[in-house]
Amino acid sequence: MFLRMIKGTLFRQWKKMLMIAFTIALGASLATAMLSVMLDVGDKVNQELKTYGANITVVPKEASVLNNLYDVEGEESSGAYLDENELGKIKTIFWAFNIDDYAPFINVKAQLSDGSDITVVGSWFNHHMELPTGEQLDAGITSMRSWWEIEDGNWLDEQSHEDADICMVGTVLAKKLGLKSGDSVTVKGSSSEKNLKVVGVFNAGGDEDEQIFAPLNTAQALADLDGCVDSIEVSALTTPDNELAEKAAKDPKSLTVSQYETWYCTAYVSSICYQIQEVITDSVASPVRQVANSEGAILEKTQLLMVLITILSLIGASLGICNLVTASVMERSSEIGLMKAIGAQNGSVSGLVLTEIFITALVGGVAGFFAGCGFAQIIGHTVFSSAINIRPMIIPIVAVLVVLVTLIGSIPAIRMLLRLSPAEVLHGR
Repeated sequence: MFLRMIKGTLFRQWKKMLMIAFTIALGASLATAMLSVMLDVGDKVNQELKTYGANITVVPKEASVLNNLYDVEGEESSGAYLDENELGKIKTIFWAFNIDDYAPFINVKAQLSDGSDITVVGSWFNHHMELPTGEQLDAGITSMRSWWEIEDGNWLDEQSHEDADICMVGTVLAKKLGLKSGDSVTVKGSSSEKNLKVVGVFNAGGDEDEQIFAPLNTAQALADLDGCVDSIEVSALTTPDNELAEKAAKDPKSLTVSQYETWYCTAYVSSICYQIQEVITDSVASPVRQVANSEGAILEKTQLLMVLITILSLIGASLGICNLVTASVMERSSEIGLMKAIGAQNGSVSGLVLTEIFITALVGGVAGFFAGCGFAQIIGHTVFSSAINIRPMIIPIVAVLVVLVTLIGSIPAIRMLLRLSPAEVLHGR
């Protein structure tokens, strides 16, 4: 009898039940989409910010001490260097898969043929290397300096011109010397002189526009600094700092064993810096705070926006359900009054109405979940140009939210149902 009554109601009031299901589906789809994006947005935001440069800088310990003492950070080397042969070790740390890219740098003072001083910066461009783990990696500034505008020529390609003396010239220096792609420029270092062919002219919008960029081994040869590196820039996917990360950044030794394990095994920028220092001899790794802080601030604001949209969508769905269920109960007041008159208790009548609503909510919730997964992918491809990873934990969260929204939306109708008097209803009052 109970099931027959539910079936009859669902078929008689199918339009209202369809509207209730649609309202719940809309709320569930927005909740699913926003929660999916929110849980996956950290890596997406980090990936986007990586196009604006490295977030970790590694320098020799001696150079770091001098910079801290004198509060300067000049281009000239302090005489301390990192070992180029250890660069592959960066991809052996605990968070190796979070290291997106990195490149070494060395600044060499040289002279042009007219006797004027110039800085030649040696680095990797698209350097191919064999890692200690047996993997292969292409790393360098070609991807880490993606905002550079190539005004003439192309990016320097190490793999196509492995043994050639080639370089890229900043736009300011190129205009000063009248250089363009295909020209040659002679630079003389403390150890040797090289005639470099210009393969590209770039506009970086900074001091780099007055410099010459060449492959790392070319710059090292100018000053007889084979195997030496001034600094390393690392682009890593990190987790925004919290109180534990800030405490560890000041002094890892102040952490308890449990705190240390949590910090070390979480991709905080400070823990990645610490692990890099463990594998690079006599080095100091520090975060580029402007980038690291931007990651945390943008991520927090983005997640807050997603939460607010989810809450507002659920409030809207709850109000819609409230109106629809109340209208349904008012239309069925004579039927409900008759049920009470022949002995039905408030609990039974309320259970009947709630069962009908929850069956409708189940249909709407399932449809809304799958629609939300689709919306999440549209957001991912539109905003981040990649798919959103739908976490399994989204399913129980959305299920609980649908139940809560349905219950809250049904409360006014249930209260009206409980106050309904059979005598008044049956007499048409």
